[in-house]
Amino acid sequence: MTLPSWQDRTLKVGGKLAGGRVRAALWLEAEVGEGEIFKKNKLREAFPEDSQIDRRVRELRDYGWQIDTSRDDPSLKQDEQRYVKKGAEIWVPGQAKRAKHKEGISRPERVRVFTADNNLCRTCGIGVGEEYGDGGLELAKFDVARRKVLLADGTVDYQYVTECNRCRVSSKSREVDLSELLARVQALAPLERKVLTGWIEADRRTLSALEKLWGIYRTLPADARAAFIQAVTGDNE
Repeated sequence: MTLPSWQDRTLKVGGKLAGGRVRAALWLEAEVGEGEIFKKNKLREAFPEDSQIDRRVRELRDYGWQIDTSRDDPSLKQDEQRYVKKGAEIWVPGQAKRAKHKEGISRPERVRVFTADNNLCRTCGIGVGEEYGDGGLELAKFDVARRKVLLADGTVDYQYVTECNRCRVSSKSREVDLSELLARVQALAPLERKVLTGWIEADRRTLSALEKLWGIYRTLPADARAAFIQAVTGDNE
């Protein structure tokens, strides 16, 4: 099937004039191609009449399109994006159906999520502005993610959760099976429950010095790891 031209400003979908979102999708298909990188300036050059074209491209994610930025793929530069996967063919009448769990979140809702999560990343537990403790200088910055939760009754819900940007990049496919999780809680010994209760009440499990050293060790290059191992084992041979 021949694609409509992204350059056709008179293009209509279902009798209505197609907007920048539809034309941007066609541009990605025709001019970029799946798996390829494009720069923001090239996108803006293609749509000089649309000052919101960056936003129109972001909106495509709500229709199943995967378009990564440097936040999603650290190998990308700040001005680069990668068109990873095509979603719904929104230039076809009836195809532009936005998933409910992809709808935007308002600023007040975002604040409520951060507050409910005690301003902690719900993946790694780090607090906003804290160092990761792996030898780097990066400080934790937060965002709101949507996590798929399989409820005890078998239904699926998408719930807001606070994540640092580092975890947000690496945990896109993270899901929670609440029924299975509750079953594991029931299987805990009394002492284990007591320890877990303490962590829950504090809403934090502080890493020990040993655990922090382990985290740093995992980031070391091979030669540095060898020196580290020698110091730990006392093997001077």
